[in-house]
Amino acid sequence: MKQIYFIINPKARNGYSLKIWKKVESRLMDDKIPYLAFFTEYQGHAIKLAAQIAQKNNDKKIIIAVGGDGTISEVMNGMASYSNITLGFIPGGSGNDFSRGFQIPAKPEEALTVILRLMKEEAPLVDIGKITMVDHSEHYFINNMGAGFDALVSHEVNHSKTKAWLNKLSIGRLVYVYFLLKKLFSYKCTTIDLSIDGNRHILEQTWFVTVSNQPYYGGGMMIAPDAVPDDGFLDITVAHRLSRLKLLLVFISVFWGKHVHFKEVKTFKGRRVSIQSSSPLYVHADGEDIGYTPLNIQVQTNTLKVVTRRRSMRETVLKERDSNELQ
Repeated sequence: MKQIYFIINPKARNGYSLKIWKKVESRLMDDKIPYLAFFTEYQGHAIKLAAQIAQKNNDKKIIIAVGGDGTISEVMNGMASYSNITLGFIPGGSGNDFSRGFQIPAKPEEALTVILRLMKEEAPLVDIGKITMVDHSEHYFINNMGAGFDALVSHEVNHSKTKAWLNKLSIGRLVYVYFLLKKLFSYKCTTIDLSIDGNRHILEQTWFVTVSNQPYYGGGMMIAPDAVPDDGFLDITVAHRLSRLKLLLVFISVFWGKHVHFKEVKTFKGRRVSIQSSSPLYVHADGEDIGYTPLNIQVQTNTLKVVTRRRSMRETVLKERDSNELQ
């Protein structure tokens, strides 16, 4: 049986994550399930904790993050280079886009039940994205990354007390909408030089470029409805030449994935992506600030073992093949 480790962010969602952990801990103790738990104390701490757990020995382990998308991203960054680790997640943040994309139950007790059941099987391998900045620093993302307006909104969210206030009212997801409206009328679009697998695209008056590994971001927005985390590709979404009013319509429709029908929204798939801009743009990875453009991105295919209820592409192909053979 895999060794079970938990990395808990006690500050996620204004301490709500800690309450979730208490419920999980109680269940583990009742069922006499052995585990080790570690609590993060500062931003970036989960990266160090995950790396230390991974480096301890070559035994198979599962690291279960308890927190939000920032927590799961940090844990993933700490363990991405190790093949003996499986990643699990119990959602305790305000956005929880990872749990949506990888079909993890929102209720902590149900999430734990699913993890304990699925960890007995071999976890599927999924892709992740690797970002290389101009200073050669590297960052991984499992949900998505963005440059431009959405990264600015993420930056404002991450440095504001408004999110904490909205979390107290249990409407923390609205913080993204609040800052979107706040920054909409002052943001200046820029020209993007986007290269995808060697094909160059010059996009003027660009609002944002988002590169996705799974469909969801920003607390439930379906930014890349066709994104699949184990297809060997990243999904690129670009919004440009949009009026401010029309951008609002795009962001309203993005919750249902209908924004892709706007002519000003371009979508691509690729393995290697380069983003350059006429002026430096904010950049986020899984909602966390990582710097500014320019940067390069490369998909890391079948790199990470993840506990998930979503059917892998291989399972889907086999099921379809078997179904066709029976006809």
